Amino acid sequence: MRIPCLGVVPVTLLLSCFIWAGDSPTDSDWNQAMGQAISALVEKQESMEPEGKRSKKEIVTREWPYEGVYRERGQIPPGYRVGGTAIVLRSLVESPGWKKDPARLQSIARGFQFLLEQSLLAPRMGTGFSGGYDVRDWGHIEALETLLRMKELGAIPAKAKKPTQSLCENLIDTLIKNEIPGGGWNYSRSRRANRPSNASPFMTAPAVMALMRARDQGFKFDTAVIDRGLDTLEAARLESGAFQYSTNPDRVTGEGFEAVQGACARMAACETALWLAGRADEDRVRSSVNAFLEHWEWLEKRRSQTGTHVAPYFIAPYYFFYAHTHAARALQALPEQERTALRDRILARLWQVRGEDGLWNDRVFPRSSAFGTAMTILAFRAPESPLPKKSAPKKQVKEQSPQRKADL
Repeated sequence: MRIPCLGVVPVTLLLSCFIWAGDSPTDSDWNQAMGQAISALVEKQESMEPEGKRSKKEIVTREWPYEGVYRERGQIPPGYRVGGTAIVLRSLVESPGWKKDPARLQSIARGFQFLLEQSLLAPRMGTGFSGGYDVRDWGHIEALETLLRMKELGAIPAKAKKPTQSLCENLIDTLIKNEIPGGGWNYSRSRRANRPSNASPFMTAPAVMALMRARDQGFKFDTAVIDRGLDTLEAARLESGAFQYSTNPDRVTGEGFEAVQGACARMAACETALWLAGRADEDRVRSSVNAFLEHWEWLEKRRSQTGTHVAPYFIAPYYFFYAHTHAARALQALPEQERTALRDRILARLWQVRGEDGLWNDRVFPRSSAFGTAMTILAFRAPESPLPKKSAPKKQVKEQSPQRKADL
């Protein structure tokens, strides 16, 4: 039965209170949906390149390319192929039962082999940046995070442990070499070699968390790269709690991209990364999750629509599942007694947009349902997927969170 909100409230907020037309999905409903989703992902695995001759002992590679409007020479860029495959692969190993599922085991093995072969395949996935837009580092970040989680979950075959270790080391080295001068990462940069580019919080937050996990696993590298990335996140944080689309504290508008509505998809990812380094408190993380839930309608308006950044808040469709997954992960920063209610609200939103085919898709491309479905699985499994270790703060939080200010 629907329970109405009380008091006089805006229509959009009132409508957001009516999530269900009937009973909420049960744990059994979700588990059944997750099983169906996993089976669909196994079926959706594909090969975009002609298969060369391999011996009977060699594993045939398969992938889950992410499809968006961006193309390189008319083709899905390798960064999207690697990143999309890494995310789906991670969702399969994060879900229980894969060790006893022959179909999923084979799918995991093929996707894993794809990452080993393609994650740093030069020149288009090596060190460097091409033109004004290049998504290779998105692939590097997601590949690194997936391989590190596979190591933690005991999902790396014995014969592949050394190649995996080497690949992780090289991915870390490549991310460091591809870092923007001053810190952070961005898939969109100036075409002029002598013109500085700003970091993207949307991309930098997952990057620093992947590097934190690598640090926790004992990989040796100059961790100052993490601190520089965190510096760009702090510099992009506005008084409202929003984060700029690109870090540029000298040009703050607070509108469009920088309004809370326009930033609500990336706020939780940024605050979680900062919280792990002692640069954000629980109130900031809580406010970021609440902002996502409060302004969810603006993300929903852009889900599965054409184009990318559309006024008034310039929300692109591909922010949609990113926002849900990182909001779900952010709950680990909050007291345990708060997590269940917030998780239920996040999952309710995800259930609300489940397609008739039982999958999730935030684009107009059928192939991209693999990405949306995998991100939904990762959001569902977030409580069982630990964040990197929280470290002692190197900097004090500069000011109180918006929520704490409101409480005073």
